[in-house]
Amino acid sequence: MGIDAVRRILADLDATRSQREELYKYFHQHPELSMQETLTSQKIVEELESYQIPYRRIGRTGIVATINNGDGAVVAFRADIDGLPIKETSGKDYASHAVQEDESTGALVSTSHACGHDFHIMSLLGALQALNSHKNDWQGTFIGIFQPAEEIAAGARDMLENGVAQELPRADVYLGQHVLANLPGGHVGTRVGAVLSAAFSLKIELTGRGSHGSMPELSVDPVLLAANIITRLQQIVSREIAASNSAVLTVGAVHAGAKSNIIPQTAELLINTRAFNQDVANHLKEAIERVVNAECEAARCPEPARFTYYDEYPLTSNDAEVTHRVRAAFDEYFPGETHDMDQVPASEDFSIIPSALGVPYTFWGLGGFADPDSAPGNHNPAFAPDLQPTLDRGLEAAVVAASAWLVP
Repeated sequence: MGIDAVRRILADLDATRSQREELYKYFHQHPELSMQETLTSQKIVEELESYQIPYRRIGRTGIVATINNGDGAVVAFRADIDGLPIKETSGKDYASHAVQEDESTGALVSTSHACGHDFHIMSLLGALQALNSHKNDWQGTFIGIFQPAEEIAAGARDMLENGVAQELPRADVYLGQHVLANLPGGHVGTRVGAVLSAAFSLKIELTGRGSHGSMPELSVDPVLLAANIITRLQQIVSREIAASNSAVLTVGAVHAGAKSNIIPQTAELLINTRAFNQDVANHLKEAIERVVNAECEAARCPEPARFTYYDEYPLTSNDAEVTHRVRAAFDEYFPGETHDMDQVPASEDFSIIPSALGVPYTFWGLGGFADPDSAPGNHNPAFAPDLQPTLDRGLEAAVVAASAWLVP
């Protein structure tokens, strides 16, 4: 990587900082729910038009911006753009007070960027602006992918269904980053192999036979059935998963009954799983269904259990060659501020597009807080990373990583 050329591409950081900080605050104060990012995507489009960068809308709120700059590598960089249904409690003077109607429920909910996607938007916009302003210092094609609905694992699939592949001609690499609380502020962390877990959520509907609480012999008690299932499910990880692997199986909600002297007709369980190995993830799914079906048979249920899967995230496993190349670029540009990142049990739909297209990828972490030991984690109502150096460093990391392919 030609580090002098990279420094020239990033030479405008001081000049653009004030404008970028104001734009960041706009995105922070106007978070929108997954697949409802209408204002967000419109603001991104307005910025791209002001930079005179060609773009195409993909689906309802996705956007692909492309800078063609002669022969060379094709580098794609993804930023997720959706917010969360969480009321912000960060205390920032630019905190979100936004309220939005959730189209799936019709309810009004407070929204915030409690996962840091506002920084992801700004990192990509800033990288596009910098690369577009300094075309003499690099060559090839840089593609910015503004992806909706990461939080519900729907956005990457939606972009694929709406033709994003046509906007990624012969892409050589697919890059992405995520602001995190567990890295020192302004530092970057990389990892080869599994970095984010595979995950799925599951609703299980159990059907019993209702009865008066004084006559349990006439019932098939779905509450007792749910309790037996919950106890048995906890043995999957402890007794079916090898100690050399890791897995999480959480029963996050149980819904059944309304009165103490009524044995209800139905019960519902909500389950979430995580694993750093796809075979383990597949085993969890098989084992859950096996346990539930066996317990239902033992309880004499009049109907089989119903399983509804949702929020399904694939394993994010970084390509070794790509990751080493990005890490070398980071080490050169950010000496003393790069780390070997631990596995993160959170999950992402980042890998869905490159995996579908056969493009190698890497995904790294960006430290967002000066004091990571006391920082709130992602999805915490108080999660609002330090404005600086996070804003500048996210832009720099995007350019430095892409330059490993674009700068001779």
